[in-house]
Amino acid sequence: MTTRALVITSSILAENGQSNALANRFLAQANARNDIDVTQRDVVKTSLPHLDISELGAWQVAAAERTAEQQALAARSDELLAELRANDVLVIAVPMYNLGIPSQLKAWFDRVLRAGETFRYTENGPQGLVEGKRAIILAARGGQYAGTEMDSQATHLKTMLGLMGITDVNVVYAEGLNMGEQQREAAIKEAFQAIDQLVEGL
Repeated sequence: MTTRALVITSSILAENGQSNALANRFLAQANARNDIDVTQRDVVKTSLPHLDISELGAWQVAAAERTAEQQALAARSDELLAELRANDVLVIAVPMYNLGIPSQLKAWFDRVLRAGETFRYTENGPQGLVEGKRAIILAARGGQYAGTEMDSQATHLKTMLGLMGITDVNVVYAEGLNMGEQQREAAIKEAFQAIDQLVEGL
């Protein structure tokens, strides 16, 4: 049985990004197996504009009734939703920018977090509609934030994933990457080992 994995990268530093190094480790391990099919999406290289009222409004119009402009606007989200649904595992490689996620990654989430598509509102609160999927967050940070109140990034990501119904989430941290060469090497080594174990378990 083939496992399908969608790997999303979001570093503005391209090949120099530490989060991309984590993603590349996952890709190398996954591609070494015949039973994992990987799709890659770099939300920096193929960036999305900030969500605006025109695009949001296009989602509210029935597909058969959309204008040509509305069809084009809705297609952005529809493409990303189809890609998400087609995969079993969502791998998000993310740097920490000012205690949060890159705006490019937020723009991606803004298109896949759609009421009626990936979640719905009920009298008991929102209910996720994306079932049977898991997520792996590969988080690279210059400082050390895991387990502290300053780690709003991981909490935000887990909350957004949970809104869709993705609650099986593993987080791999590579922290203190700007706190000296020895700390950086140790953190990367530990993160690589964790990634290897996760890929082995897929």
